[in-house]
Amino acid sequence: MSLARKFCHSFCFVFLIPVFVTGTAFAEHSIHVLNLPHISDWEQKVFSDKTKYDVVTLDGKPYVKATSNASASGLVRHIDIDLRKTPYLNWSWRVDNVLSNIDEAKKSGDDYAARVYVVISGGLFFWKTRAISYNWTSGKAEGTHWPNAYTDNVVMISVQSGDEKAGKWVTEKRNVLEDIKTYLNIDATEVNAVAIMTDTDNSKQSAVAYYGNIIFSEN
Repeated sequence: MSLARKFCHSFCFVFLIPVFVTGTAFAEHSIHVLNLPHISDWEQKVFSDKTKYDVVTLDGKPYVKATSNASASGLVRHIDIDLRKTPYLNWSWRVDNVLSNIDEAKKSGDDYAARVYVVISGGLFFWKTRAISYNWTSGKAEGTHWPNAYTDNVVMISVQSGDEKAGKWVTEKRNVLEDIKTYLNIDATEVNAVAIMTDTDNSKQSAVAYYGNIIFSEN
């Protein structure tokens, strides 16, 4: 795969944010970015073959099931979120397996069983676009962070790590407003897109993950 395409694999979610976003949401209390079973506001971006995303029902609840076989694609929703009103990102996820013998800090290991992106658009100045990727990692320890293997404009954070919780649902909450200040060192108060992605194209492995509703909340 060409370097340009590999770069796109890791960072196209950032550069594909349009100047005129497709949705806005500045309501107080909570904003359902992913409100299953409805995914019509989400679009798939393919970088290296398609990861398969299906809405499935488990124990009576809908989830997005992601199946990646040496593939790299994700689902993205363009939406403006005012972090001064709803700074907390909430989601649930599950992985059936993690990947073996990879180093996510290297280009050869830039694969993840599951991840959730938040993107701050640079608008016309696309090179100023920034992003945080919250990851279920295979090699990196939980709580660590590092620059994306292809660009310093994306910070990777390990929220879960390893297979100890594989097959189990895990609920997450992140203060995105604080994470932006801490990890991106900028004072942005708005995000402009959210994405989910399960990808295994570098390692040529396979992964299955599930994503629940994604909600921004005020506390």
